[in-house]
Amino acid sequence: MINKIQESLQQAGDALKDQLTGLSESAKEKTYAVIEDWMKIFPDLQEYGLVITSFGMELSLNPALEVELKGKVSDFTDEKIEKILEENKGNRSLTSVISTIKTTLGLYKKAGDLPAKPLFVKLNIGVPPRVQVFLGAPKIFN
Repeated sequence: MINKIQESLQQAGDALKDQLTGLSESAKEKTYAVIEDWMKIFPDLQEYGLVITSFGMELSLNPALEVELKGKVSDFTDEKIEKILEENKGNRSLTSVISTIKTTLGLYKKAGDLPAKPLFVKLNIGVPPRVQVFLGAPKIFN
């Protein structure tokens, strides 16, 4: 009887292990598809004034692409941002970057008459993607 229970537990454990391996591979495939989709926006970002300063890939259970970009605040006037957003309505990846820049610049302006800083964008592209925008170089860029 105990042997049958042990055998059943072993079979259940093996089945669970197979399912988790399948889920892991499926998650990786989805992440790589997300990364491939985001790769398409880098030429556009460079055209708008953001230069890639760092590019790296993290391979793990949750793979991710990390990209840092630098630009000038003066390249992202309110008018230019609105034009970029209008031109790229269907491009969720690009509009999320530009919208985050817009929000960050808006909040910075509300903070008072502060000096212009360089614009830094950090993208962590995985599931889910993450966009960070900094005015001035944060420690992660030093």
